[in-house]
Amino acid sequence: MNPLRPVAQRISRCTRPLSIVLLLALGCAGRAEPGDPAIVSAQDSRFLYQGRLDLRDPSGPVLVWEDSGAAIDFEGTRLELVFGRSEGDNFLDVRVDQAGWVAQVPSAASSRFICPLPLAPGRHHLEIRKRQEASAGTLQFLGIGLADPSKAARPAAVPPGPRMEFYGDSITAGACTEDGESDQWDTHRTHNAELSYAALIGRAYHADWRNLSVSGIGIVTGWIPFVEGEVWDRLYPKPGSPVADLTQWIPDVVFVNLGDNDADYPKAQKLPFPTGFGNRYEDLIRKLRMAYPRAEIVLLLGGMESGTQSVPLGKEWSEAVSRLESSDGRMHHFKFTHWTSHHPRVADHAALAAELDAWLKHQEFMKPFPTDAR
Repeated sequence: MNPLRPVAQRISRCTRPLSIVLLLALGCAGRAEPGDPAIVSAQDSRFLYQGRLDLRDPSGPVLVWEDSGAAIDFEGTRLELVFGRSEGDNFLDVRVDQAGWVAQVPSAASSRFICPLPLAPGRHHLEIRKRQEASAGTLQFLGIGLADPSKAARPAAVPPGPRMEFYGDSITAGACTEDGESDQWDTHRTHNAELSYAALIGRAYHADWRNLSVSGIGIVTGWIPFVEGEVWDRLYPKPGSPVADLTQWIPDVVFVNLGDNDADYPKAQKLPFPTGFGNRYEDLIRKLRMAYPRAEIVLLLGGMESGTQSVPLGKEWSEAVSRLESSDGRMHHFKFTHWTSHHPRVADHAALAAELDAWLKHQEFMKPFPTDAR
């Protein structure tokens, strides 16, 4: 079987044309106006969630990290989406059955929106997914409005797949995926984690996956004022954020793609490659191993020019990987050959996913899991 074909099929499914629609706000969520549908609370067990969420208020989970979201089935011809506090630049992919749109939720204390799609009588499947990374914005989800809340249902079970967790920088976060020739950061509407290689791999293996990547981050240095070791286990990408409960969701496979910014930032500042990279890299991976004793850990490198072409990074990374693998039989590594001088676009992520998929499907630890790639 052509290893590119399964990934290409998945891309065709997730890049179907989306109508860009400005949703009609009904005003602040609160007292419903006459004729408004009743709310199915976000804490209702019929919702399925994905991602590392802030669940400290169960009635209003916060969508923090990229590609996190919620899904539910429902019956009816009217649907409303209800949100609490929105901070930053928040865009969602909203799909009902085979149709969808990109929704921008403005910074506000609360918002309530009518679904603009015509809905026929019968059962529908709703899925909302956060497009942009955690550092760009966060959004509290309060539930959905239906004419008859009893008509909501938990989505049908999907084939059992692995739990996958991805740690990385802007490459894995899906920054600039839908941009043109130049990267743009004025708005995050074109930053779409659902089209990243992480999401493509997650869908190909029917996984429950989490993307915990932060643009600009490094192991020792980077384009932001903190490093991965300070935030990898946090609810939010901030060093002072509460620590996540890592016992509630344990991945089967952990992917780590870091180092690009450790090479790129000092190069831009005309500084040498940072000393201590290898030791700090090993320290981070050993912390991951302590948190997840039985997980397979896949150490990745590449996707952009700095990560793939930097000689000092390649040397330090390879030596650290060798030391880690020599003492841990569940440690693995893979280096991408495809790379770009700007952030990867949709086609680039497809190429990265195809490379990783071709390697994964021959790994013994992946064989128990169903996949579209075999």
